[in-house]
Amino acid sequence: MSTNTPQNQEVDLSMVSKGIGNFVQYIKLVIFRAIQFVIKHVVVIGILFAIGVGLGLYLDKTQKTYDHQIIVQPNFGSVDYLYAKVDLLESKILEKDTVFLEKIGLHNPSAFSRIDIKPVVDVYRFINTSEQNFELLKLMSEDSDIKKIVEERATSKNYPYHVISLKSKARISHTNFIEPLMAYLNNSAHYAIMQKEYLNNLKIKVKANDLTIAQIDGFLNTFSGTVNGPSKSDKLVYYNENTQLNDVIQTKDKLIKEQGNLRLELVNADKIVKENSSIINIENNESINGKLKIILPILFIFLYLCIHYFVRFYKTQKARLQ
Repeated sequence: MSTNTPQNQEVDLSMVSKGIGNFVQYIKLVIFRAIQFVIKHVVVIGILFAIGVGLGLYLDKTQKTYDHQIIVQPNFGSVDYLYAKVDLLESKILEKDTVFLEKIGLHNPSAFSRIDIKPVVDVYRFINTSEQNFELLKLMSEDSDIKKIVEERATSKNYPYHVISLKSKARISHTNFIEPLMAYLNNSAHYAIMQKEYLNNLKIKVKANDLTIAQIDGFLNTFSGTVNGPSKSDKLVYYNENTQLNDVIQTKDKLIKEQGNLRLELVNADKIVKENSSIINIENNESINGKLKIILPILFIFLYLCIHYFVRFYKTQKARLQ
């Protein structure tokens, strides 16, 4: 058996070498036939290539898709209302209900192809809003993946900011689209009443805090004048480190911070759905958008090859049958 093993190995190696040689010859033959085909059909291939490039350049220039994004802040617990309004608008766009879209003030409604809304995932702001949110998130994460929890719709609706995304086949302007859209989203009699009462409560709170801060300032001024005044009475109350003076100062500091937050709320609460920022007319280059000048020449030549070999195959088989 020891004398047969080297012979078998030599046979195997010779077969492998022969197979590799045949494969190389096959590749050379394929390349040669491809060159022959190109030389023989160079005119047709050149014309198809030129037509594909020209048509692709034209379509890339005229058939563009644009993305638009609007970051909004729903106020007065209007998150579900906002999502319902956007869902309705999406259904009208998919149905191509241009009458409805024009009625709410959108220009060139047939150009819109999609609209949706998603939350701006900001789990840290969500946690800092209240301690209850932190405890709830911690409790839910014990039984499930934290990433799924922060992104699921039930949780994400509690985030303060949401982004409305839209696709269109034409450029839009803030006047022709953003303003009519925000007017449509803010058209709610119920939340208009909620807004009015919320603003009244905010103004009352701001006024009460201003009064409290003024009273604290008066107390501190009186105390400062008493302690540092030229005449001191032995009948005055003696203040030491055990008094609540430090608590009074801390209370004033908290009230000042609260006043700042309340005034910011007054600014953001002027709309039911507040537009924070918008970015429009971002040219979309995903998928085949903007790449037709490359895709179409290749496609035309490929289709020509398929048709050519199909005809050749048909003629060959027909000749054999005859």
